[in-house]
Amino acid sequence: MNIGIDARLINETGVGRYIRNLVREIGHQDKINEYTIFLKKKEYTSFELPNPRWKKVLADVGWHSVSEQLIMPWLLFQARLDLVHIPYFNIPIFYPGRMVATIHDLTILHFDTGRATTLPWILYKLRRVGYRIALAVGLRRVRTIIAVSLTTKKEIIDHLHVQPKKIVVTYEGVDEKVSAKGGPASGWKSQKSSARNATQSVAGGKVKSQKRIIENPYFLYVGNAYPHKNLEMLLRAFQQLTIDNSQLTKNLKLVLVGKDDFFYRKIKKLAASMNLGESVLYFGQADDAQLANLYAHAIAFVFPSLMEGFGLPALEALSFGCPVIVSDIPVFHEILGSQATYFNPQDPGDIAQKMSQNVVKPKNIILDGYSWFKLVSDTLRVYENI
Repeated sequence: MNIGIDARLINETGVGRYIRNLVREIGHQDKINEYTIFLKKKEYTSFELPNPRWKKVLADVGWHSVSEQLIMPWLLFQARLDLVHIPYFNIPIFYPGRMVATIHDLTILHFDTGRATTLPWILYKLRRVGYRIALAVGLRRVRTIIAVSLTTKKEIIDHLHVQPKKIVVTYEGVDEKVSAKGGPASGWKSQKSSARNATQSVAGGKVKSQKRIIENPYFLYVGNAYPHKNLEMLLRAFQQLTIDNSQLTKNLKLVLVGKDDFFYRKIKKLAASMNLGESVLYFGQADDAQLANLYAHAIAFVFPSLMEGFGLPALEALSFGCPVIVSDIPVFHEILGSQATYFNPQDPGDIAQKMSQNVVKPKNIILDGYSWFKLVSDTLRVYENI
């Protein structure tokens, strides 16, 4: 087969990490099929093909746009593909060929990000209606939907009325590039749990022996600052924590890791108005080595999100032995189970109380089933079945 992968978001956070690991692992595992990868101009120039059975096509088309729905179908059609994998919800509804799509979450149906748009309000609302229509039509056009959690699968069934048998769940894994800088092994299927846990212990210790990026004790958050991430509530909780424990938290920091954009600038303004000053550190984007160091030395990773499809940063933090304190929402119970501490994401007092507890490092970390190797093995079976 000649399989196409829409990788225009390969350098983005979140879905970009999924695409990078998908492409890398397919390059290792699939010895038979041919692949055509579609990239924007910047990535087209720098991307190195995994092997001679791969080729790349320039697709310098913006996502979430009308042109995407008009140009991408033509580019895909010209490539004469047997199957196309769309790793995001932006499915080209006019493409006539076979498709599989990965849905990470349905945040777009629940949370309005219009405050970041430059469009007039009415045009933005019309655009959101367009998103919903394209998503609903697109999910009916694809042969199989890959969901990254059972929680996301249930959302797709409940809100878009898709037949359950059409949806396959494939869990994400801890990024090998993060773990290679000092984290755990990537969780290859052939490894046994005892070997993996031993590797985690040795590798985690290696990172802890490295010089700390942040000298002060700190709580850590990794991700964007979109409204559903609930960082405003995290700031209020951190403010309450520092007031209630002023002596104990004198040098305590809250470190926020994520791309500086409209939403992070909004959070900065809010923190300043709350007199948090230098207590909040805005790290910006972190590379894999920096992420490993930040996870390894944090007091705890705090994830106050109101909705997630998987919550990969929490799993990454856990893999470094970093305690995770997360919202009491279904997906975190599904992915993290008893290995996390849960709080009410709407109650800053509860968040502060959980952060102020004597945090105990997790023991006997279990990451079975969360590997990119397994995800790609399952994905390749989806391709073959289609």
